Amino acid sequence: MTRTAAREIAVRLAYELGYTNESAEQMLDRFLAPEHFMTLAQEDDLYADYPGQGEEAYIRRLVSGVGAHGAELDGYIEKYAIGWQFERIPRVAAAIMRVAMYELLYMPDIPRRTVIHAAVRIAEHYEDEKVVSFINGILGKFLRTELPEEADD
Repeated sequence: MTRTAAREIAVRLAYELGYTNESAEQMLDRFLAPEHFMTLAQEDDLYADYPGQGEEAYIRRLVSGVGAHGAELDGYIEKYAIGWQFERIPRVAAAIMRVAMYELLYMPDIPRRTVIHAAVRIAEHYEDEKVVSFINGILGKFLRTELPEEADD
């Protein structure tokens, strides 16, 4: 499994966090159980390869981080979504931005531009061009404003 696929799975799970009463850890344990993952592989090529140890740790770190820092991340989205109320932002777009913002803030080993590029690529699979541009703009402004010393990485 590639890091790109692991990131997209993390986005899907971050999205699902809004629809479950489970903790992030409970949801991850259920979702990443090999038998459950195999059933998903029959429906979606994204799940064709079970994550290796590194990819699973990466998915768990992202989803747990989004779960633990959700209010903080949503605050940043609201701050930079000028003219938009949070409730109007598509939920998939919000999940993509939460994951990317978590990576930008808490995973300094990942190049900043790679995070934004990956978020935009994932958004292209789920959202129309206008929303993709919206996500790119918010993440770029977030990076330049909140992490200016790292914006050129």
